[in-house]
Amino acid sequence: MNIPVLSAAELKQLLTMDEVIAGVETVYRLKAQSETDVWPHVCHRFTGEHEGVMDIKSGAIGGTVRLHGAKLLNTFWGNAARNLPTFTGLLMLFDATTGLPLGIMDASYITCMRTGASGALGIKAFARADASRLFVMGAGKQAVFQIAATLTLLPQFTTVVIGDPRSDEQAERFAASLPHRLASEFNVQGLDGVAFRAARQDTMADLVRGSDAIITITPATQPLIPDEWVAPGTHLSCVGADMPGKEEVDPALFKRARVFADDLEQCSHIGEMELPLAQGVISRDDVVGEIGDVLQGTIPGRMGNDDVTLFDATGLALLDLITAKQAVDRAAAARLGQQVEI
Repeated sequence: MNIPVLSAAELKQLLTMDEVIAGVETVYRLKAQSETDVWPHVCHRFTGEHEGVMDIKSGAIGGTVRLHGAKLLNTFWGNAARNLPTFTGLLMLFDATTGLPLGIMDASYITCMRTGASGALGIKAFARADASRLFVMGAGKQAVFQIAATLTLLPQFTTVVIGDPRSDEQAERFAASLPHRLASEFNVQGLDGVAFRAARQDTMADLVRGSDAIITITPATQPLIPDEWVAPGTHLSCVGADMPGKEEVDPALFKRARVFADDLEQCSHIGEMELPLAQGVISRDDVVGEIGDVLQGTIPGRMGNDDVTLFDATGLALLDLITAKQAVDRAAAARLGQQVEI
């Protein structure tokens, strides 16, 4: 049989942010209906001269979707000095009715798209209805996807502030590039009404405190946002913590926040809540629920305008699978991808 093999360049032609967001929301809702399975996460760290990390996420979607599969991602930081990509991976997609393979493709671009969708859906589910000021902690590769998804889903945001914990100059370059990148790479409309600015180290606390929604998207292993920086009524989508030991926000914040997960079991082992749980700051009983329950309307996201809400988004293979199926379907219609006999 023949299956398509899709490159990152082809996926950029095939995927649109609005469709990816819709697919991710569908999967979260199916998860709340017990129509999905998240299989155990596998992670391995390479040490020494060639430092890196590999992780495998896999799972299955039931209902009318019926997909299963897995993706393997690699991050090797030394590749930058070798003029090689630091973030690479492959995704395998299967039909969960027959077990037949549906496609093989680059996993890095799909990961970026569906991760952006997750952070934005966290804001939709948990932020105040009048939220208009976004702070993004991190100016790396993933940050533009978070901003593109948020402005696509929630065009009422009029201020976007970017902070980078390591480099004020990187934050400034990134902020300056956003209007062009959002329009050209993601077809985001209405950017004339959005102010983009960078936070410097000496303004970071005040700008975080003045935000309605915060997305954290860094590889940090120490808190970057202290509890006292977060004002009442703020929402946080914590996206960067997706492996053991990662941490972006002060554990004390969990004591006063309404905490939600994308998958409670996975979050408790590799998410932002991993260390607060291990330290006894909170227990699993303190986690209000999962995002799918809120999107389904079975659990309220916030009880009042002064609530601090926190969405722990570790990233689920289920989201990659639904996005991959969108790409496979569009590739067939557009006659893109290399057909390979297996």
